[in-house]
Amino acid sequence: METLILLSPVARFFQGERSAFIQVIAFLGVWLGFWLPLAIPLVLTREWRPFQPLKWEQKLPLLASLYLLVPLVVWTTSPNGRSSFSSYGWIWKRTTLQSAAIGFALAVSGLIILWAIERSFGWLELKLDPSLSAKPNPISRSKILPPQIAIAVASLPIFGLAVWIGGTEELVFRGVLLDLFDRDYSLWISAAIASAIFALLHLIWDIRDTLPQLPGLWLMGIVLTLARICDGGSLGLAWGLHAGWIWGISCFDTLFVVRYTGKISPWITGIATKPLAGILGVLLLITTGAILTFSSGIYPLS
Repeated sequence: METLILLSPVARFFQGERSAFIQVIAFLGVWLGFWLPLAIPLVLTREWRPFQPLKWEQKLPLLASLYLLVPLVVWTTSPNGRSSFSSYGWIWKRTTLQSAAIGFALAVSGLIILWAIERSFGWLELKLDPSLSAKPNPISRSKILPPQIAIAVASLPIFGLAVWIGGTEELVFRGVLLDLFDRDYSLWISAAIASAIFALLHLIWDIRDTLPQLPGLWLMGIVLTLARICDGGSLGLAWGLHAGWIWGISCFDTLFVVRYTGKISPWITGIATKPLAGILGVLLLITTGAILTFSSGIYPLS
């Protein structure tokens, strides 16, 4: 109870008549303020500096400590308290999970088609990482793990992380930030600004690999905003899409040995093997947006 009393002035700040930019900066500031006591010891033990590359096992504790705070930050900064989650599009209904499943399937299917095209033209070669098959088989006494089981076992923890990260980022960027900007600007200007923040914040983890992806990350934010519109304001469809892209790309990077043959420019397939840093990845996002628009029958620009 004392904590809620102490935090109530924060919620009152967001209830006042202040510009969207001021409120967004305040929201991010509260989030950072909660995170720093947890982040500083983690940063010191890992000798990491912001904007410097991190291995996934180094990044995960930092990311986990940051994202676990999101529900608390949302509850703290919203005058609506618990109801703020539904007002931001996080609606706890069966239809939300159904929309998330559809979005996940659409995202993964798009990635599979993208990589199949690249393989068919000889631009990409990949095979299962041999180290996966060498792991003990948890199902039978055989020491050799069949490829199908190896992929399934290794992809499960990635799936859990993708669902959590995708849902958290959607709540923040297509939920809180989009709604805050929408108070002062039109929907698509709000979406453009929130998507720019979404893209730029990825630079914190790695500037070198993220810079070529900035246009793709911005467009990804726009498509995910469109998904929320097509889902009637719910974040379910956007959550599924986001989680599907994270899961698919992470599985691709960690479960397979990938080699781009160099037969075509990386500007086509993706600079530094990042799909969002290539023309084909951008076309995938545009196609996904078109599918969402025509399948829902909602034309937000008309």
